[in-house]
Amino acid sequence: MKLVTFCCESKELRPGVLTEAGVVDLVATDPSISSSIREIFVNDELKKASAAAASDSAVLVQNATLRAPISDPQKIVCIGLNYREHAIESGMAKDSEFGPSEPTVFSKFPSAILGPEESINIPAASKEVDYEAELVVVVGRRAKAVSKAEAMDYVAGYTIGNDVSARDWQLKKPGGQWMMGKTFDTFAPIGPAIVTTDEIPNPESLSITLRLNGETMQDSTTGELIFGIAEVVSYLSQVFTLEPGDLIFTGTPSGVGFARKPPVFLKAGDVCEVEIEGLGVLRNPCV
Repeated sequence: MKLVTFCCESKELRPGVLTEAGVVDLVATDPSISSSIREIFVNDELKKASAAAASDSAVLVQNATLRAPISDPQKIVCIGLNYREHAIESGMAKDSEFGPSEPTVFSKFPSAILGPEESINIPAASKEVDYEAELVVVVGRRAKAVSKAEAMDYVAGYTIGNDVSARDWQLKKPGGQWMMGKTFDTFAPIGPAIVTTDEIPNPESLSITLRLNGETMQDSTTGELIFGIAEVVSYLSQVFTLEPGDLIFTGTPSGVGFARKPPVFLKAGDVCEVEIEGLGVLRNPCV
């Protein structure tokens, strides 16, 4: 199932399911369904949503505009340096030749969330804005101190993310400012849909690419993750409770702009497209 958030002329955000026939309006089809994707997870309504989408009476929406599938996550947690080649190109593979010995964790604020086709704002405060293609894990159930063996039971699905990063803030400020460099408004594009786990049997064998103005800049596979999804979910849950709708950006492969010679940074007029096998394409222009 491909869960989406959409709007029409009224601009009201509504939960839906993307099907071959179009977008099914879940609330119009079944008014007992919660009014947002996050609340659908909170209230354990995935089966109800699936039944509504498959119903003969499913209400299809004309001219739906897709937005961020979850616009109001309680937490956006990010894993840095989680692909060996990226850790090397960044000059940060210090713990071992393979990269960090434990996950490197930082966060973004919900105000950074952006939907498909919406514009990444290149802020005046940064001259070094970079792209990062990422697989994003969507938490489906409350998880606290879960084991690696049971961690996948708490995952609802996956979406595409672009961990947009102001490198001058992240790497050149006194003491380092990873979170500040990562959480400018519009720096967390996600979408276009959340694809449920039943449709992605092996999330750690997906091709992942990023194109900048049509040119491929990143081209890898999630099989290169240093810390897998179950390990990351378990690790995080030892420290804080993961809530339904929380987002986990799992890291980016090599090919980022600041590591290139010469460096490549985003500018107004650029277009980023992140494509992950089975999840679609997340496209965002820059302004």
